Amino acid sequence: MDERKLRGQMGLCVRAGQAVFGEENCLKALRGGQAGLLIMDGDISRNSRDRYAEACGKAGVPGAVLPAGMMEEATGKPAMAMAVRKGSFAEQMIRSLGETPGKTEQGTI
Repeated sequence: MDERKLRGQMGLCVRAGQAVFGEENCLKALRGGQAGLLIMDGDISRNSRDRYAEACGKAGVPGAVLPAGMMEEATGKPAMAMAVRKGSFAEQMIRSLGETPGKTEQGTI
């Protein structure tokens, strides 16, 4: 994973209005077919991680767990999850993660 590049992409994504935060909003984006990627902070609870993993699986959307605190550093928002809308941002971020969808250095969602 190219952390520096991913942090920049996350910040741009937020400024471009292509990111969705909050548990209900992220789940709604996944279920509605609007999300192209789901990113979770490493501090997320096991129950939330399982709920997101199930929603990602049903929607066919890749998910990743980042190192703890990276999401807030990159976006300026103290969120536990971020859904990225389908499109070029999601595709670029998936490439920056550089791994099989659903897996990260932190483990499988």
